[in-house]
Amino acid sequence: MFKIVTMYTNRLQELRGFYENVLEFQITEAGDHYFQMDIGESKLVFKESEHASLYHFAINIPGNQYTLAKLWAKERVLLNREDGLEDIYYARFDADAFYFEDPAGNVIEFIARRHVDKWSDFTIESLLNVSEVSITTPFVKEVGEQLQALGISVSGHVSIEPEELNFLGRKDTFILLVPPKRKWYFSKRMSVTSPISIQLTNGKSITVLETGELSEE
Repeated sequence: MFKIVTMYTNRLQELRGFYENVLEFQITEAGDHYFQMDIGESKLVFKESEHASLYHFAINIPGNQYTLAKLWAKERVLLNREDGLEDIYYARFDADAFYFEDPAGNVIEFIARRHVDKWSDFTIESLLNVSEVSITTPFVKEVGEQLQALGISVSGHVSIEPEELNFLGRKDTFILLVPPKRKWYFSKRMSVTSPISIQLTNGKSITVLETGELSEE
């Protein structure tokens, strides 16, 4: 579903150093005010902004590489914990996940789908694609209806729940639609309305403004 995801930050150089030097992600494009990384079949872009933003996003990895991925991550970052645990199994998705944060506080999740195997050591080449992207907005119902009109259906709910975390998408890729001030799993961070641009693999684009309103192209 996700071709290019663009997020915004007022800590651009710190983030570039983290992703390039700590996680050793490959920077495929860069300029004075942005940098872009390949995440498997997806691309992730950070653009400079005067304002702080906060996001949650997840990256799909092979299920059989979960333990290797966790060891790889622990050599580089401090994993987040929830109730004394540093990972979780999601029965709904048949997937294991762990979480950590970048210098801007963005909550990053590696989620291992048990039905996907790759027979190799875990490396950056093991990253499959961007799995989940958060949209935080005070207009949850309205944005949810716009996303559904684009063909992105609700998963797990009959309808959009304005005060809850909503999954929209299918298979292994989802937009997480959430109201402000909701605590992210495995983090002390609260969701914050932040601008984001998403180019979908079907050619459609979504832009969420700083106000949380959604515009379509």
